[in-house]
Amino acid sequence: MASMTFSATIPSLLEFSQAKKNPVLSSPWPPIKSSFGSSKSAFFQHGFSLQPRTLPGFVFNSRSSGIFARAATDKTLYDYTVKDIDGNDTPLSKFKGKVLLIVNVASRCGLTTSNYSELSHVYEKYKNQGFEILAFPCNQFGGQEPGPNDQIKKFACTKFKAEFPIFDKVDVNGPNTAPVYQFLKSSAGGFFGDLIKWNFEKFLVDKNGKVVERYPPTTSPFQIEKDIQKLLAA
Repeated sequence: MASMTFSATIPSLLEFSQAKKNPVLSSPWPPIKSSFGSSKSAFFQHGFSLQPRTLPGFVFNSRSSGIFARAATDKTLYDYTVKDIDGNDTPLSKFKGKVLLIVNVASRCGLTTSNYSELSHVYEKYKNQGFEILAFPCNQFGGQEPGPNDQIKKFACTKFKAEFPIFDKVDVNGPNTAPVYQFLKSSAGGFFGDLIKWNFEKFLVDKNGKVVERYPPTTSPFQIEKDIQKLLAA
């Protein structure tokens, strides 16, 4: 098994001791910026000023829902082949050079209408600029995607006019997790959130096939537009 390189930042025991004595003036945890240099997590809004030491292990990224640890790996999304909604093998390398938003979808979820509607709108807006949405149906959350693939396809394409690619139904958690989701979660998971939490969790992938951001199910596709624009312009 190939070795993997990691990097992370953690505070020393001395810094923990100093923070305990004077929590107002110091804290062992520094502010962390996301890959877009923006989000200030709720964990990091208390005037922390100490510079932590670097230790091989993990890369930490912050986002609106908290932070995730990202394992450094040479693999990209393009190393995987999946089946489309009609059962045909689809190498994800066909999307090389495009910005991708990957979503686990469901037809009977309370988030279905808003997400499918907004995903279709965002796709229509950016599809000619090198953007794709890859939708993976999943029935692991409340049994809210119980139908066969042809029913899922008809639902998405008829009710919501979805034009983006929809793939074969997959598991995103557990022993039968699809390899592509093992990659996505290992790229943006670790200590603070390896498991997919619910339907419509989202991963943003850059033009090189690397995961750059992960969003919780309640994040509106419209809220991701600025991040999509930055990657398209890169």
